Amino acid sequence: MSAVVEEGHRGSTSSLAASYSTHSAFDREKSIRSVPYDSESISSRLSAPPDFFDPNYDTDITWLEDDSPYPEVRSAVANYDDPTMPVNTVRSWVLGVLWAIILPGVNEFYYFRYPSIVVGGIVAQLVSFPLGRAWARFVPAVKIFGVSLNPGIFTIKEHVLITIMAGVGAQAAYATEMIAVQRVWYKQNFNFGYQWMVVMSTQLIGFSVGGLARRLLVAPASMIWPNTLVVCALFNTLHSQSYAGIGTHSGMSRERFFAYAFVTAAVWYVVPGYLFQALSVFTWVCWLAPDNIKINTMFGYHSGMGFSLLSFDWNQIAFIGSPLATPWWAEANVIAGFLIFYWFLAPIIYFTNTWNSQFMPISALGPYDNRGQPYNVSRILNPDSTFNEEAYRNYSPLFLSATFAISYGLAFASITATIVHAALYFRKPIAVHLHRSLGEQPDIHAQLMAKYPQVPEWWYACILTVTFVFACLCIKLFPTQMTIWALIVALLIALVYIVPVGMIQAVTNRQVGLNVITELIIGYMLPGRPVAMMMFKTWGYITMSQAMIFTSDFKLGHYMKIPPRPMFWCQIVATVIAGTVQLGVENWCVRAICRLDMATADGCSGFTCPNTEVFATASIVFGVVGPTLQFSKNQLYYLMFTGIGYIPPASAVNYVPWAILGFLFQYVIRRRHFSFWAKYNYVLSAALDAGTAISTVLVYFILQYPQNGEIGQNTVQRWWGNTVYKNTADWRAAPLRNLPEGQHFGCVLLPSSCSRDC
Repeated sequence: MSAVVEEGHRGSTSSLAASYSTHSAFDREKSIRSVPYDSESISSRLSAPPDFFDPNYDTDITWLEDDSPYPEVRSAVANYDDPTMPVNTVRSWVLGVLWAIILPGVNEFYYFRYPSIVVGGIVAQLVSFPLGRAWARFVPAVKIFGVSLNPGIFTIKEHVLITIMAGVGAQAAYATEMIAVQRVWYKQNFNFGYQWMVVMSTQLIGFSVGGLARRLLVAPASMIWPNTLVVCALFNTLHSQSYAGIGTHSGMSRERFFAYAFVTAAVWYVVPGYLFQALSVFTWVCWLAPDNIKINTMFGYHSGMGFSLLSFDWNQIAFIGSPLATPWWAEANVIAGFLIFYWFLAPIIYFTNTWNSQFMPISALGPYDNRGQPYNVSRILNPDSTFNEEAYRNYSPLFLSATFAISYGLAFASITATIVHAALYFRKPIAVHLHRSLGEQPDIHAQLMAKYPQVPEWWYACILTVTFVFACLCIKLFPTQMTIWALIVALLIALVYIVPVGMIQAVTNRQVGLNVITELIIGYMLPGRPVAMMMFKTWGYITMSQAMIFTSDFKLGHYMKIPPRPMFWCQIVATVIAGTVQLGVENWCVRAICRLDMATADGCSGFTCPNTEVFATASIVFGVVGPTLQFSKNQLYYLMFTGIGYIPPASAVNYVPWAILGFLFQYVIRRRHFSFWAKYNYVLSAALDAGTAISTVLVYFILQYPQNGEIGQNTVQRWWGNTVYKNTADWRAAPLRNLPEGQHFGCVLLPSSCSRDC
């Protein structure tokens, strides 16, 4: 049956006490009453199976009563709505804006660390729950300008709005990486106005494009967006909502299960995160032979292949996403690609010395010169940060580690595969959903959302226009070597890929990135201009990537029945606030934390800036040297392959344990104990994420940040469990072969003469 939640509305303290003298607020919030729907409002009780490929569809279902045909959705999302429930309140906006300041600031601070600690929206989701209830209990129910400060019980919809504001800008803005590389590698320190316009344009152009694509990526039931289900499960657990799934539901309540798992995850993280860090980087084979380079190459996690298999740190396991949220068939595809290209192909390339790879570690974040040293990009730059071909000829070609070179090939091929896959499998659903309104979707959630006023398309068009002007101003007012016509090309690339990439992510939980293909295109279009390359890549890639973040939030609002117009404004405001805060934090980090010094391998308290170094490496490969001297015919890296996308900075420590847990929960338990899986799987994922994230923050700010990280310097930091993994050839990134003093390897091929200078 269909039902809505009856959440109490607060008029005054006395009336509240009189009406509910024998029941707590918690009891009132979870009370449910039936609401009849006639055949006109709910078109069908049984949705026909789709006539197109859909790997997540439940083909075994024999009945469906006003619910989703997807078991993942049924196990996490309630199939009812109360349109009168307060959502757009002072309480939700105050708490939402507060989180839009705190979360982006903390994550930008952590972004320069490895493993990078992402304090996600799930932390705000968890902490906002007691804050909202405290507000409902203690803030007086007075009105200011006709708006109540306390509308009553803290509702689940207010909670969703707060969490969306917290999460929409929580991840470090991609443009801040570009700004950091400009400052550190290319010595361009433009003013805050430039930085702000770049960040706003890259973030909000993606928002407007995502809004225009919501008919295809949000409304259809087949677009399940697995990550949002974890969030939905936690909302419904905290607010004690009833949502069914299939099968029996005996045993511990979701609320108690979450509490136990959350506390366990938070307490456990102290062990691999501080007391016994070797459990995080569990390269146990390397500990037995710390100076054997071949063993460290195969079993190391830092610069090796990672055959050690295990990690006991949830931060490492979930670095590429929670294994409990991604469907097993998608995880199996990912790990198959990993095994083929990184555990089979990469060692062959390395041990046969293809591309002179033995003079470098098998896996590394940065480029090398022909003496096996980190590439000194300043030696091949003109004073205006453009490419100096003669200096390049006199210095060295640029060499990549085996895994880094493969990762570029994988990225090239995945872009082509995305278009082919979309043409083969998505053309039918695209044609169907383009002509369907929200109310015509054969899905209970779409039909319930159709009752709310939708966001007009011209709202998104206005945002697109304003932010496009910001981008043009950045190009014209600052010496970036970028052009407006190149900006238009970058945005067109994003527009072409947004629907195919979005559909793939919506069903697999994996995103195909446009970063490498945009680098390749701009490298040929505007060769020798690294800053222009970074800008083109940011607008081309992040327009699509940011659209995916916003679209995921649209789907969360869709599942939780949040009116679209408040959603629109909360996302806009939170994005502007978050981007501004992130720029402030980054500017402080540059001055205060090791000055983003890349010269030391260990960094400062883990601040090695791996993501920024990868970004800078790409700017060198495609922007400074350019694809003509790297990937064209007769060049070193001409032959490439197909596949995966997070390596680097991810490595086997992030893939193998992820796949093992994914197989256990998403295949074994889901198939053999489906009722248990439906009740607890997404709640467990939420608990592990939230507990680890909060413990990570506490450990860092209590034990690692004070006294410049010197707490326990002569005790816990020096014991075997915190040093053994560092005293290995893997951690030193030792190559298999070392050059004699004064010698070099490799050649330079200049296209002007087509001759080799060796």
